Amino acid sequence: MSPYKMVLWLITLSFGAFSLWVLWQLGYLGIWQGGFANLGSTQITIDLVVACTLLVGFIVRDCRAQGRPWWPWALLTAVAGSFGPLAYLLWPRKRPGA
Repeated sequence: MSPYKMVLWLITLSFGAFSLWVLWQLGYLGIWQGGFANLGSTQITIDLVVACTLLVGFIVRDCRAQGRPWWPWALLTAVAGSFGPLAYLLWPRKRPGA
């Protein structure tokens, strides 16, 4: 496994463990309520939505170029934020010419 993939797995698993703990403590709606609790958290939430939207755009373009479906990654991003792009980067790809 490449060092790049190992770092992505470390980030995904660490962030995933933290996210599950927060989900357990607050619930899904509680996370969103916290994201709009004040101007600072609202700014961070909007920033996350903008960043994830841009990443989905890149994922759509990459999937179309490879003839793969893009909508599962967009759906996962809409529901779980950064986990969509992280999962996309960790998902095995076909090698060119294979």
